[in-house]
Amino acid sequence: MFLEKLEVGVYRVNCYVIADKNSMSAAVIDPGADFENIRDIIEDNGFDLKYIILTHAHGDHIGAINYLKDTYNPKIVIHYLEKEILENPDYNFSKQLGMNSVSSNADLMLHDGDTLELGDLKLEIMHTPGHTKGSMCILVNEIMFSGDTLFAGSMGRTDLYSGDSDRMKASLKKLKQLTINYTVLPGHGAATTLEYEKTSNPFMRDEFHDY
Repeated sequence: MFLEKLEVGVYRVNCYVIADKNSMSAAVIDPGADFENIRDIIEDNGFDLKYIILTHAHGDHIGAINYLKDTYNPKIVIHYLEKEILENPDYNFSKQLGMNSVSSNADLMLHDGDTLELGDLKLEIMHTPGHTKGSMCILVNEIMFSGDTLFAGSMGRTDLYSGDSDRMKASLKKLKQLTINYTVLPGHGAATTLEYEKTSNPFMRDEFHDY
């Protein structure tokens, strides 16, 4: 599996380009900004961009979505509960974040437990509401793309539209029950591992409080 991370935009969102090396089918996870840099990875490697996958639809994670859609016509993939946030700039905060107003429409709306095939890769969708009601993690090859659900030593905020601290607590408990020690690649900040977060992250050690 090909995997490359870019830190994009003023909010330093972790955007990930992944691809199946056999078919050269690729996906971009959370294209928050810097379309040209994302495009360069796709073009330099000769990838066929099949999907844009959003862990959630906040403005800082979707800023380059329409540029990629217009250029490559990939399918935009979200959890079905994230639809109104993707479609409404007032809900995705793109205007409030000092960006241009951004909205788009999903081509695929997935549910918890669904699998998305990318060449020979199988991407498992895990619904993890809390940061937003349609937040999700993506699991593939012992890697977890955790979006703004789980960070190294922290978690995503729950005080924005459709955020919910009780749902976040339940989502972190759900992650804690996983038995594979996933490499966690979050939406912001450094990578970590799930086992490390289970023992060191206060929000996963049942020391949860609203944030």
